[in-house]
Amino acid sequence: MIVLTEELVADAARLIEARLESLVPEMTDYFVEVIPEFQHDDAVRRLMVASTTANVEAIIALLVHKIAEDDITVPPAAAEYARRFAQHGLSLEGLLRAYRIGHNRFTRWGLAALAEVTTSAPQLAEAGNHLVLRTDVYIDKVAESLVEIYESERRRWDSRTDAARIAQLRIVLDNESLSTRSAQDLIDVALDGWHVGAVAWVDDTTGGPVASLQAARRVLAESLGRTVETVVVDDVTLWAWVTSPGRAAVDVEAVARRLAAVAPIRLALGSPACGLAGFRQTHREALRARAVVQAAPGAHGQVVRFDDVAVAALLTDHPTVLRAWVRRVLGDLAEDDEGTARLRQTVRALLTCGGSYTAAAALLHVHKNTVHYRVQRAEELRGLPIAEGRLDVEVALLVCELLGPRVLSAGPRRPD
Repeated sequence: MIVLTEELVADAARLIEARLESLVPEMTDYFVEVIPEFQHDDAVRRLMVASTTANVEAIIALLVHKIAEDDITVPPAAAEYARRFAQHGLSLEGLLRAYRIGHNRFTRWGLAALAEVTTSAPQLAEAGNHLVLRTDVYIDKVAESLVEIYESERRRWDSRTDAARIAQLRIVLDNESLSTRSAQDLIDVALDGWHVGAVAWVDDTTGGPVASLQAARRVLAESLGRTVETVVVDDVTLWAWVTSPGRAAVDVEAVARRLAAVAPIRLALGSPACGLAGFRQTHREALRARAVVQAAPGAHGQVVRFDDVAVAALLTDHPTVLRAWVRRVLGDLAEDDEGTARLRQTVRALLTCGGSYTAAAALLHVHKNTVHYRVQRAEELRGLPIAEGRLDVEVALLVCELLGPRVLSAGPRRPD
């Protein structure tokens, strides 16, 4: 029965082979109609037709000659088409979708051909099942290899194009004497509008950093709906600028939600700024915001704005001096333990509320007497009243919150 089934499938495959001249154009025209990525120029379209033909012929050979699964390979034309897909920045999803559609179309051809070579319902059912299983094996094996071919070419292509792009951008960022016109000609970016600089990076490199950075590119473009200039600067880091005619308002929460849904990426944003000077400044702010996050990664969300960490960002260039200053201002209130952290939080709330214990209690959702007790303990640890050197105290407390262990001293667990 198995031999008969294989022979029926082989006969059906030969019928398909005899009709390839009309069937392949039918399939490729459908690809172009339903998959946007397949709307190529003439040269690439010819390669797409060659890839489709090669795959169909390989499946026919698989069915006719009973080729083993381990001997299935990607046809050269299909491999080259996958590389061209990557070079043009077209999505891998679009390419794989074509294989799913093609598999479905070939299966329909096969079942129709089987109906021509046998009229036995049991034989038709058995042969149809065999045809579907064998072609499914081919698609799975080839698709798996195509993913590797596509991603390898994407990395190679990005690395080549990004290297030149990085060099151009560094000239614009570092050469203060460069005119706006010269800078625009060099990087082909309109610099007279408003810009928001962004730095995206992957902390965990085990999950495919290249794919994550590509996801970051898409999220920035989709979330902000404006012109986005991006460049991958190393294996785990992406620089980006969002450009718009007017001052851009970035919805940080919306961007964070999109990022969390697609990839384990951190994102630092500069403040909106205008012109060539703004293009440089917002990028530098994004880099500084990233430095703050990396100094205390657990203290910040997935997306961080420079304006929210500006004080710490401006102080991170001299960490040893900063740590000593925080300790001098706060004394033992700068120790790194849970109880002391609660005391610092309470003092910050009190200062934020203008010294009102009632307002601070409401802000912290505790009793007013609890605020009194915690402030008293904080003053004991500091060795001075909280009101003495108030500005320094507020800045030091903010730095502690933003940079955490980077500026705190190891200390005992304290009651609040």
